Amino acid sequence: MNDQSLKISKKTFISSVLILLLLMIAAGVLALTLPQGSYERTISDGREVVVADSYTAIENGERLPFFRIFTAPFEVLASDDAVTIIGIIIFIVLISGSIGLLNQSGVMSYAMHRVVAKNKEHRYRLLLLIAFIFMFFGAFVGVFEESATLVPFAVALSLAMGWDSLVGLGMSVLAAGFGFSTAVSNPFTLSVAQQIAGLPIYSGFLFHLLCFFVIYGILALFLYRYAKKIDKFPERSLTFGLERGAANSEASYSKEREEGLSRAVKIFVIAILLVVAVVVSGVLVPAIGSNALILMILPLTIGSIIAAKASRYSRHIARDFLAGILGMLPAVLLILMASSIKLIVSNGQILDTILYYASQAAKNAGSFACIPVIYLFILILNFFIASGSAKAFLVMPIITPLADLVGITRQTSVLAFCFGDGFSNIIYPTNPVLLICLGLTVVSYGKWFKWTWKLQLIILAVTTGFLYLAYGIGLGPF
Repeated sequence: MNDQSLKISKKTFISSVLILLLLMIAAGVLALTLPQGSYERTISDGREVVVADSYTAIENGERLPFFRIFTAPFEVLASDDAVTIIGIIIFIVLISGSIGLLNQSGVMSYAMHRVVAKNKEHRYRLLLLIAFIFMFFGAFVGVFEESATLVPFAVALSLAMGWDSLVGLGMSVLAAGFGFSTAVSNPFTLSVAQQIAGLPIYSGFLFHLLCFFVIYGILALFLYRYAKKIDKFPERSLTFGLERGAANSEASYSKEREEGLSRAVKIFVIAILLVVAVVVSGVLVPAIGSNALILMILPLTIGSIIAAKASRYSRHIARDFLAGILGMLPAVLLILMASSIKLIVSNGQILDTILYYASQAAKNAGSFACIPVIYLFILILNFFIASGSAKAFLVMPIITPLADLVGITRQTSVLAFCFGDGFSNIIYPTNPVLLICLGLTVVSYGKWFKWTWKLQLIILAVTTGFLYLAYGIGLGPF
């Protein structure tokens, strides 16, 4: 049997390391050159919130030593974000072992062949349906990080359908990220931002729903056209020659082997349903939501081991599980490097300075010009802080009075926050979830950027138009 363990390619790893190293150095240069300053903070409902108009410059503050730019990836393990980062590392280690085991045992390919056999005549309908499901969960339930669990299955399905890893990523993490951004009832961005802004929870529902369907239409057209193109011209795939398609779907099995694989697929499906149950219950039960990544990976890990055993393949389960883990260990360094950029600007005491300068620029722009400034402000901040809810507590206390001052409704400012927080998650190399998902495939960050940058520009133009529409109609209630 060929080695089918998940592995991050050497080229992908090196290019990602170089990109992140340059970003770390750039953050370090900012930490050494920008004025230092800080906002006062207070505790509201158990969360730390910035006090608007409390920015104070720090005179003669101690600058971050240059060498700490390079030790930052290791310092994050002792930072305030350590628990989250360690959770992500455990997540990627276990999912790598699990998927490697499902691949080696033949369960993954057998499951995909069964799906393909039932949908040969409706491949594109299935593609758009899966994209809609991922986007729906992103918009209504706030699924984004959790989508990484299902990315390998979407990619495997895409390959079995005759497409490439990009289509698989597009119908899974890209769709989930776009849904997360439209935030129809996203509890992690929309709900938190509206509470801080003093708005009724989930007000503006119909406007967010309109955004959802328009963005889905753009994504669906993008995926459909690309899949059609590589159907006609396989060599035009950006990953052409880098990956194998699925094995022949007509592959024959002994009766005993097929019975084992069929039983294994049923176990695999149960594990996936348990993952979905954790996602949904995480919205309803905060204690589950805060530990969702670990709680999601447990049924997948246990399910993969039981499924591999039920499939009756002859290799060693423990050895293949470990091989899957070892193939993805380099991705851990990428996660640490991406997370270190926030730590560098925080330790350099310039994060609040960036916040202050951006708010002043918005305040001086006037109501019409202020809209893209606020949008850009959130886009820049999202480069350093990936967490949507953490960012809401940081910036909404500043944006809310700013919106009142320049004559923009608070609902419009919340919409700008959701757009700015979300769409860039699936193009910024500082987002750990994106790096995890790319690491599970042969797609390098460079190829991902090349594939998505035009789509991102279209989305940026469309969402800016939505912001001006919200401004024009006075989207409220206030």
